[in-house]
Amino acid sequence: MRRNYGHKHRGKFKNCKSRYNRFRDKIETMTSSRGVYRSRKGILMGVCRGFAEFFDLNVFWVRVIAFLLFLMTGFWPIGVIYIVAGLLLKVEPVTPLRSEKDEEFYDSYTHSRQSAIQRIKRKFENIERRIQRMEHTVTSREFDWK
Repeated sequence: MRRNYGHKHRGKFKNCKSRYNRFRDKIETMTSSRGVYRSRKGILMGVCRGFAEFFDLNVFWVRVIAFLLFLMTGFWPIGVIYIVAGLLLKVEPVTPLRSEKDEEFYDSYTHSRQSAIQRIKRKFENIERRIQRMEHTVTSREFDWK
């Protein structure tokens, strides 16, 4: 009699792990800066409009499908998924992101608002110091107005 001590199921575990990694990668790309956003113009949390804009569909049909799924399955599956999506998805940026710097700032702001506020504060303090140096140079006795 031969015992396999779980070696038989190792292939199934690798298969599940690779499926999980692919699913996780899809979720990360959807929620990344180039992915799905909650729309600011949406009716209820902007989830349907965000998915419609991401998949380039008419928002009416996305809402109809969501409503039909909600009616057919009851509140728990679709309602909970909708609420979780509304909480997990980032809000659409007010202005389009034009550069890597903009994307980096938006990501930092959505993940940690305090650090983004500190970054803006440092930037304005730096600008204020530069203006003070300029004022000091212009109002100094060596600067001559002619």
